[in-house]
Amino acid sequence: MAIVYLSLGSNLGHRENYLAQARKAIEKSFDLPRFSKVYETEPVDLVAQPWFLNQVAEFRTDLAPETLLEWVRVLETQAGRQRGIPKGPRTLDADILLYDDWVLDVEELVLPHPRLEKRRHVLVPLAELAPDRVLPVSRKTVQEALEQVSDKAQVKPHVAS
Repeated sequence: MAIVYLSLGSNLGHRENYLAQARKAIEKSFDLPRFSKVYETEPVDLVAQPWFLNQVAEFRTDLAPETLLEWVRVLETQAGRQRGIPKGPRTLDADILLYDDWVLDVEELVLPHPRLEKRRHVLVPLAELAPDRVLPVSRKTVQEALEQVSDKAQVKPHVAS
């Protein structure tokens, strides 16, 4: 079974509910799920949009990476995700960060996620779950990548409403 790290984010509508729905689907579909805390995060790239709630899930699966990507897209669609403005607002965004130690670059899937080491909002919750995990391309640990990330966007623990 592969160990997978999946990022979850939402900045439209009932953000907490979208993340909760995603957690339930992961718990129902995969083995040994664990979740980071939820973080309130400043938008990156397209900054004129609402702040996100982000977290990272860890689980084990027998699904191939491409099949897992299909599952992720269904999860996003069930949450009402509409692909419009790139990096724009969304009800649910889910990205495969790591799939074991795979390095893969096919038409719609790059592993590890190509912006993993550039995004504080991903590295903070990932480091909570797996600080000593060695990233397959850079060979840095997640904690080292977090300490070296140039992204200064705010990431703070979310206080549930």
